[in-house]
Amino acid sequence: MTESAQSGIGVESSPLSLGTAAARNLATTTKSAPQMQGISSRWLLRMLPWVQASGGVYRVNRRLSYAVGDGRVSFSSVGSEVRVVAPELCELPLLRGFGDEGTLNALAGRFVQQEFDAGDVIVEVGRPADQVFLVAHGRVSRVGVGKYGDEIVLGVLADGDYFGDRALAGSQDTWDFTARAATHCTVLSLSRDDFDELTEASEELRTHLERLRAAPKPPRNRQGEAEIALASGHVGEPVLPGTFVDYELSPREYELSVAQTVLQVHTRVADLYNRPMDQLKEQLRLTIEALRERQEHELVNNREFGLLHNADLKQRIHARTGPPSPDDLDELLSRRRKSHFFLAHPLTIAAFGRECSRRGIHPDSAEMHGRSVTTWRGVPLLPCDKIPITGGRTSSMLVMRTGADDQGVIGLHQTGIPHEVEPSLSVRFMGINDKAVISYLVSAYYSAAVLVPDALGVLENIEISR
Repeated sequence: MTESAQSGIGVESSPLSLGTAAARNLATTTKSAPQMQGISSRWLLRMLPWVQASGGVYRVNRRLSYAVGDGRVSFSSVGSEVRVVAPELCELPLLRGFGDEGTLNALAGRFVQQEFDAGDVIVEVGRPADQVFLVAHGRVSRVGVGKYGDEIVLGVLADGDYFGDRALAGSQDTWDFTARAATHCTVLSLSRDDFDELTEASEELRTHLERLRAAPKPPRNRQGEAEIALASGHVGEPVLPGTFVDYELSPREYELSVAQTVLQVHTRVADLYNRPMDQLKEQLRLTIEALRERQEHELVNNREFGLLHNADLKQRIHARTGPPSPDDLDELLSRRRKSHFFLAHPLTIAAFGRECSRRGIHPDSAEMHGRSVTTWRGVPLLPCDKIPITGGRTSSMLVMRTGADDQGVIGLHQTGIPHEVEPSLSVRFMGINDKAVISYLVSAYYSAAVLVPDALGVLENIEISR
């Protein structure tokens, strides 16, 4: 026997017990249910009060409101040249309802493009107000003078906004604020002289302006609603005013939207591979999760009823300096009598946290549904990754009051539908085809309604990467 054989070095020894690889063939593997990365917290679906829309339609009746023409203007561009889209000029109060396409095109052609760098003054307080300005791109600060002579920011204008429209009607002699470019701005301007020249040349425009000036201006409150005549502070027996509450003649109706898919499972899979987990149950669970994610996405982004697109223009503000600041959130809160929660992309909430840290401010936190969330002025900031982030790394933040009793934002659904497995979500058997594949139609019905305009506010053009 050699020395190496005696020592056992270099010779494989036989296993003394069963190996783990072979033992697994006789073992029952412990396994998890199928996992899904796309599941989010879905705070919006949790926080919205859901209202039954029994007929599939929900009508929002409001008091009569008068249009004030405070929309936003759109633009087109070819290279560096920017033009206003002619029909969009009807968003100006003076041109609301005017439909002569030729005159609108002529007006659009008279606008002059101007470029301003950050810090440049566009108009100065006290100077003659003889132009209307359209903000095609950039951010403009409206600056005034406070009671004690200090400079105050009255508001921020951005893409699509305008100012000086009253100058076209000759009702404003001098500027009562200074407009200063906060960023590089592209602005289109039209002088009163050019407008008057086109008015003389267009009989349709003259008739429109005369009719507009001659039309009686009905009494209205500061929200634009038809006034309710009241008397107060009187003594004796004066004649009390008669009144009534007028309603909108064509109130808005919200139809339930739908998200659907057809789930397909082979009969062999459903029959043979059903233990220890029910294959159909797991397939349905993950499909329903995906539908709920799509539902929240639509409630935020849908052009017809999504909250980002249905906030009133008066309830939309722009970030003053770019990142979301405590000042911006305070202004959002000040525009409604009650706010239940903010909704923002997680990166937006992180940007707000950085801005607070820069100022030495420490926001509070609160526990909601077993989770700790940041709050501002007692209003929670809830994350929602369905709020888009644009290519320029900007986003938006929503704030809302919810519930029908508070005239807030509500979710709409219909419970009790056939084959319902969750509220307003049904799973309907569609049969088995000639390839032995079982099909199920999975449908979710939903919508959202803003009962009064101040129930929903939006902070726009937030920079999240500064």
